[in-house]
Amino acid sequence: MNLEKLYQKAINQEFLSIEEGLFLYNTAPTAELAFIGNELRKKNQNPETLNKVGWIIDRNVNITNVCIAQCQFCNFYRRPNAPDIYITTIDEYKEKIKVLKEFGGNQLLLQGGLHPKLGLEFYKKLFSDLKEIAPDVKLHALGPAEIHHIARLTKTDYRTVLIELTKSGLDSLPGAGAEILNDRVRNTVSKGKCTAQQWLDVMKEAHKLKITTSATMMFGHIETRYERIEHFVKLREVQAEKPNDSEGFTTFIPWPFQDEGTELNQESGVTNTVTTDEYIRTIAIARIMMPNIKNIQASWLTVGKNTGQISLHSGANDFGSIMIEENVVSVAGATQTFNAKEIQEAIIESGFTPAYRNQKYEYQN
Repeated sequence: MNLEKLYQKAINQEFLSIEEGLFLYNTAPTAELAFIGNELRKKNQNPETLNKVGWIIDRNVNITNVCIAQCQFCNFYRRPNAPDIYITTIDEYKEKIKVLKEFGGNQLLLQGGLHPKLGLEFYKKLFSDLKEIAPDVKLHALGPAEIHHIARLTKTDYRTVLIELTKSGLDSLPGAGAEILNDRVRNTVSKGKCTAQQWLDVMKEAHKLKITTSATMMFGHIETRYERIEHFVKLREVQAEKPNDSEGFTTFIPWPFQDEGTELNQESGVTNTVTTDEYIRTIAIARIMMPNIKNIQASWLTVGKNTGQISLHSGANDFGSIMIEENVVSVAGATQTFNAKEIQEAIIESGFTPAYRNQKYEYQN
């Protein structure tokens, strides 16, 4: 293969094959990949937003810590009979929403475990109650693994679950639980979750219903580079199938496996293999392989400020949230923190203009 020809295909926003993407990933100099990633970032923006980098204030609330998936990278979950299990109460939500608004935010990122007894009616009531408490707060909630779990518990289909949850207050669906969309990998790191195809099928239904969604990738553990590229191709294929009047995936967010104290690390010796160079290359390759996904978010929480800033010159155009509360990757070694002032300063230091946004990636300033 010829690097220059692949560079031109990438700049033209053509779909590269897995083999072409892998060749770029393995052989192209990082500086050249970053340059192309940055050029593609520009192509995906309009002149008014070309120099803007998005950010948001939201709060990550865990609905419950009970989960039967037992993912090997998660230190947060508890088995159903553990002594320290919980389900967040409405009074606790009220207090968390109060603090969220004091910080100037209006979105809750609600993540739950796969609780064996919490079905559709529970989540419908929860979302309805939260909307009654704070009608203006957006609920960016659950993910394909939870939607699959709820559908299985209630013996119904993804579409029905999504329609009912949307009626009850769901505003958007995070791309959580993707890990790597390959069942060889999933059967080791997250065998209790839905399959790769089931994850994708949930998202297809969400797109048909015009629900705002995002996509993610947790990498740097047991997957191969081929499987990372395959992950990108599967996401762009789902994006290509979305109805014309649907946003589909508004963004893609890659982050490295956080290994501290995890079962994957303690029992299998698997460590986070992602260097700064590898993360930058991944951001650029993601932009190259998925030209039909408009936004890419740099995960400063897991890679730190400096790597996040370099990512903004390599294909990323968003810096995510200040993360008022985060309980999952933080207990596996992610210790970075930002407040609203600091996240904006980091964006400005990178040569961009911070732009507060909503979950649909609509800039508010």
